[in-house]
Amino acid sequence: MRLILVSHCPTSATRVAAFPEDEPPEPDSLARAAALGARLGRVDTLWHGPETRCRETAAALGPRPEPVAVEALRDMAVGPWAGRSLGQVQRDAPEALLAWLTDPEAAAPEGESVAAVIARVAAWLGAVPERRRAVAVVPPAVFRAVVVTILETPPATFWRIDVPPLAEAALSRREGRWSLRF
Repeated sequence: MRLILVSHCPTSATRVAAFPEDEPPEPDSLARAAALGARLGRVDTLWHGPETRCRETAAALGPRPEPVAVEALRDMAVGPWAGRSLGQVQRDAPEALLAWLTDPEAAAPEGESVAAVIARVAAWLGAVPERRRAVAVVPPAVFRAVVVTILETPPATFWRIDVPPLAEAALSRREGRWSLRF
């Protein structure tokens, strides 16, 4: 089993370091997704997070099997922080933001903790059906959670993983165990 993880195209939120809502990718970035799709070769299954930015990035990868939205691949819920810049949240709720960034069990108000995202993604990885070659287009939080899970690192390492738009990681699974391939 080989799974190629791809982070979604840049959006208006990624450009200004804001917590995302359900914005689409920036139109000029879809050509870069198409170029990436051309390099991916054959794909048996194409999954994506349910957000518009993931769905449209998956579609831009080019002719593939019908993309399938997977709820477990959704972005981290951030409650009322959605649509606000990191600076705005820092100004209005510095203690809550600091806790969220430093304690994997802390959640954004009405949101989700890093530990919860990692657990959700780990459960999905454990249940991924055998496919010869699959691609999953995901938000950066899900990408980080996959890496933390596969490498079995502490949840606190989540924020030390930088995931730019259209980042790729190749994963392989043999005998039930995932590996990160470079």
